Amino acid sequence: MKRHSSCLVLNAGSSSLKFSVLRQVAGNELQAVLGGQISGIGTLASFEAKDARRRVLAEHRWDAEQSQQRELLLAFVLDWLGTALPDDRIVAAGHRVVHGGRRFSRPERITPELLMELEALVPLAPLHQPHNLAPMRILAASHPELPQVACFDTAFHAHQPWYARSYALPRELSDEGVCSYGFHGLSYEYVSQQLAAQHPELANARVVICHLGNGSSITAVHAGRSVDTSMGFTALDGVPMGTRCGSVDPGVLLYLMNEKGMGAAEIEDLLYRRSGLLGVSGLSNDMKVLQESDSPDARRAVELFCFRCAKEVAALAGSMGGLDALVFTAGIGENSPAIRAEICERLAWLGVAVDPEANQSRAHDISAAQARVSVFVLPTNEEMMIATHTLALLAEGEDEAELVRREEYTPCWTAPIPATC
Repeated sequence: MKRHSSCLVLNAGSSSLKFSVLRQVAGNELQAVLGGQISGIGTLASFEAKDARRRVLAEHRWDAEQSQQRELLLAFVLDWLGTALPDDRIVAAGHRVVHGGRRFSRPERITPELLMELEALVPLAPLHQPHNLAPMRILAASHPELPQVACFDTAFHAHQPWYARSYALPRELSDEGVCSYGFHGLSYEYVSQQLAAQHPELANARVVICHLGNGSSITAVHAGRSVDTSMGFTALDGVPMGTRCGSVDPGVLLYLMNEKGMGAAEIEDLLYRRSGLLGVSGLSNDMKVLQESDSPDARRAVELFCFRCAKEVAALAGSMGGLDALVFTAGIGENSPAIRAEICERLAWLGVAVDPEANQSRAHDISAAQARVSVFVLPTNEEMMIATHTLALLAEGEDEAELVRREEYTPCWTAPIPATC
């Protein structure tokens, strides 16, 4: 029986490991086969896998000691996949990497040298980068023959105009890489491509995409390219998130240091883990919980979130000189009609309006008939984007190897030069 070529996609966090398998089918299209995650890593880890129809295929739990061992947990996933997909051959592993710095503006084959460079970026994404890199090292040791590819959340924003990426700081700091990078790029890239495919008339349009979830950001996309975004040097900037503060006056940090005696670790904990929806509500970082609560503070958190999102959309429309379409994606953006309605209501002056019935029924196009700006709901699929990049880079390498064998190949660097800060 012919075996299918498939790509394993890994997205590792501090306490979770999400995985997906996407299979190459006719015409080199990709088809999601299954996915799942290990949650509770470090405490009490549990495994769940589902097929493409979201039906549970398998579950497993570990004790506290085993839950600390990432090598054991990843080995379990690989062994289970081998049993669950006997007709699939995993030809590559693609990894989501939050930070690519200034150097990486496209996916890269993972090597020991690349891992060293990505390790140096840990201070820029301390809550994400170390965990993104961990499964790369484990796979390199346990399956050295398996090609691995790093796909960067910052890459989609790498070619923004210099003025969109720069801070008004001394030039030597900018030269060191203190600039705006932007994140959620894999999501924005996928949604931008889907929007252009489904609405060719918007291929050159001015679009603002709202990636709203536990981590949230908003990006201005003109003719399919990122031109400005809400997140900056780190994933703290922009709109409030589940536990992250979003934009805050830097003077607040000086106040906390000078008047409250807080050190760097305390401030980091405050900004990353105790702020955002959780901090304002005092209740939860889960938007669904807040919307269902009758607590005044929960309502304040929701209202602040919507106000700041609308404010960011308006600012990003200004970056492009106008707005043709607004897109909602990710967990909150795709699943909360009330949040979409409240944000759009605040943007009525821009020509944004939604049809209540279409919005409530989770239609793709939720624009009101008289609206000047089209409003869409588009599910994101970062796993599909990672698998697409991974297999394309693999094929590119095979093509180059074939050219070398035929002595018709002159090595050269053809990728665009990354935009500097």
